[in-house]
Amino acid sequence: MEKIKELFEDGDKRTVLFLVLSCLSLAVSFFEIGSLPLDAAWVAILLCGVPIIKGAVIGLVTEFDIKADVLVALALTAAVIIGETFAAGEVAFIMALGAMLEERTVAKARAGIEKLVQLSPRTARIISPDGDERVVPAEEVQVGDLLRVLPGETVAVDGVIVSGQTSIDQSVMTGESLPVDKGVGDEVSSGTVNQFGAFDMKAVKVGGDSSLQRMIRLVESADAGKAKIVGLADRWATWIVVIALVSAAGTWFVTGEIIRAVTILVVFCPCALVLATPTAIMAGIGNATKFGILIREGDALERLAKVTKVAFDKTGTLTYGKPEVAAVESFAPAVSQDKLLELTAAAESRSEHPLGRAVVAGFCANFKTRPKEPKDFLMTAGRGVRAVVDGIAVLAGNAEMMAENSVSLSDELKNAASLHRGEGRTVIYVALDGKEAGLIALADALRGESAETVRKLRDLKVDSVLLTGDHQEAAGHIARGAGIPKVHFDCLPEDKMYYIDKYQKQKKMVCMIGDGINDAPALKCAYVGVAMGGIGSDIAVEAADVALVGDEIKAVPHLLKLARKTMSTININITLSLVLNFAAIFMAMGGLLNPVMGALVHNLGSVAVIINSALLLNFKSA
Repeated sequence: MEKIKELFEDGDKRTVLFLVLSCLSLAVSFFEIGSLPLDAAWVAILLCGVPIIKGAVIGLVTEFDIKADVLVALALTAAVIIGETFAAGEVAFIMALGAMLEERTVAKARAGIEKLVQLSPRTARIISPDGDERVVPAEEVQVGDLLRVLPGETVAVDGVIVSGQTSIDQSVMTGESLPVDKGVGDEVSSGTVNQFGAFDMKAVKVGGDSSLQRMIRLVESADAGKAKIVGLADRWATWIVVIALVSAAGTWFVTGEIIRAVTILVVFCPCALVLATPTAIMAGIGNATKFGILIREGDALERLAKVTKVAFDKTGTLTYGKPEVAAVESFAPAVSQDKLLELTAAAESRSEHPLGRAVVAGFCANFKTRPKEPKDFLMTAGRGVRAVVDGIAVLAGNAEMMAENSVSLSDELKNAASLHRGEGRTVIYVALDGKEAGLIALADALRGESAETVRKLRDLKVDSVLLTGDHQEAAGHIARGAGIPKVHFDCLPEDKMYYIDKYQKQKKMVCMIGDGINDAPALKCAYVGVAMGGIGSDIAVEAADVALVGDEIKAVPHLLKLARKTMSTININITLSLVLNFAAIFMAMGGLLNPVMGALVHNLGSVAVIINSALLLNFKSA
């Protein structure tokens, strides 16, 4: 009994059971198996048809909502009245089957999106005024609460650090693979992960105001119902209901055969037309989630299909936070560049910081060996490392670390560091035995997929352009590496908007891809805006139509192909539904179709539309 109760409480299982029973009953009715007091098709009418009629009546009475289910309910009722029980059961069964397929398409499409909601932290560690520490559900945190975050824990709410130093992995929020050093006064966001040091923070934004919750609301906005073309199909459906009633009444009046009128009602149901667009849109959205693409609105797919130019931001878009050793400069006459790199790599060999690991990787790549093992290693979060290598005290870190250890930096070294920073590089100062020795400059690397992405866009007859605030040399270097022929450098946010508007006035529909707050105006101005970092800069994401959750621009060519394929599928669906509808209508008027055959022809068309849309879920670009 418990299993039976559980079966009926589970909506999906109940639907499948009702469909199986209805199918069996229709088979019994069609082949006239056994001697039953009633037509077995009544099982299908009761299990599948009654819910349709109930929904139609409720919609009509409460909202005067004249849609497909009204016509279906009329067709079912009319078929039963004239004794076409099997036809009524068949209509009910195929409509219920089509509804289930649509729900499965939508459910599968949203499954990948809903996984993102699981990023939300569950608990927080609150410090009471008397110093006691207790773990509470994250939703209980209030603005102003003092929280403690230990290494490896996820930040529960947005806030400001009040004590401690650490490095935060913000990849879930910004897409940056490099942890960001944080100290007193710095902001931290919910969903980010504390890597090294423990710190205390004051809660500033909690609950629905936190960064992660804003992203969850963004996820939930991925609704095919927002596509403009869906509303158009709905309006057509309303008119078709009216035309169907007039046609059925007119045919009955002219021919005097009510069976023809009932057949018209059966085949005139605009189910396939109504299903044509939302199923394709949701299947397209579902396919995109499997490739790390979050589509906010269905009509973004419609616009993406018309894109002819893609504008890339540079930093964080064509490049990613994986630094490489770009330069080693020694300012100690007795220390060569190779020796400086060797000593620094040895000191950094125990470091967990990505900058330290990049130095070690650079040494290993150049010398084909591992660095020496350091002694007395000490890492200071947000500063750098110190260690003893071959009896030499090595200090590697930022300017603050040098100052805290009484290491004075010469103007020559500071000027060299400024030049490297001007090219977007990160500088590590190195001191040996308490005196400045030089610097190591690390540069953000070009994404491995950037050049291939640009090439694939070119194959799709989509041009690429680079819009960046960097100077000409840095912009040109990245553009050449990515294979982008056109570069606009030294761009302020308004400059990026100007160039996008200029291209679009030339009838070139622009897709802008960016990641930062400074990209938000351009993302909003572009025909389609694509934000990097998934839930990165919330201003940029809110300005965009699409977010690349995994920060992988290699998904962009697939996104454009998917958009084109989705619009092609919608056009095929609409054409198929209209052709089948009107062909069946004329055949019904001429008496060539009875209600049974009419139901079969029409509703199989609806199922075909849904299946055609569902194929988008497995679409893969070459």
